[in-house]
Parts: sequence; structure tokens; C-alpha cells
Amino acid sequence: QAQLRESGGGSVHTGGSLTLSCVASKFPNFCMGWFRQAPGKEREGVAMIDYPTRIAYADSVKGRFTVSKDNVKNTLFLQMNNLTPEDTAMYYCAARPYATCPPPNRATPAFDNFGQGTQVTVSS
Repeated sequence: QAQLRESGGGSVHTGGSLTLSCVASKFPNFCMGWFRQAPGKEREGVAMIDYPTRIAYADSVKGRFTVSKDNVKNTLFLQMNNLTPEDTAMYYCAARPYATCPPPNRATPAFDNFGQGTQVTVSS
């Protein structure tokens, strides 16, 4: 399995922006995804990116979040804009050894390789 390490989390106010990064030890033709888990809630899919670059977002983040990847640097990104307190959660990147991704609302059971996570806190 690829080793995954997230960074870029932090604390911002409503309307702020953050960019998360996830460095993978290997970056073949995998489906990569961003997930989040708020206290007391289940982990949910946020954004998926297939090989080569087919992308899907959860409805709650469409128009605000952008997922991308750098295949040279083996890095996955999540640009998050116009953040709200409802975006507060631990964010995880994940890899799946298949080229295609499930849709975000059905993604969680399809992944078994997650990073340690990075905390995002949005205050009003």
C-alpha cells in the first residue's frame, strides 16, 4: 500500500481558505480521494479524482473545493474556499488501487488506505 501523509490543515474564520496536501509514497494509476470526519459523524467522501483526471465532488463542497494532483511530485491537493463551520473536520486523503473512483457519497467503504489526517477548524 502507498503511504499517505496529509498537511495543510489549520484554523480559519468563515469565508477563509486552506489548501491541503497529501504526499504519497507511490502514485500509480490509482483512484485518490479526500474524506472528512467531524466529531460524532461518519467519515464522508469529499472529492475523488480518477486516473487520469476524472473528478467528482460531494454536493456540500461543489463550487468551493477543488481537487488536483501533481503526478511528478506524487502529491494530491484540496483547495478549499469559502469555508464554513460545517466544514470543520479531520480531513484524510486515501488511495484505492483501481483507476476508477466510486462517487463521493458511496466512497467510504471502497477505501482501506487512509492517511493520518489533518485538522481543519472553521470558526464563525
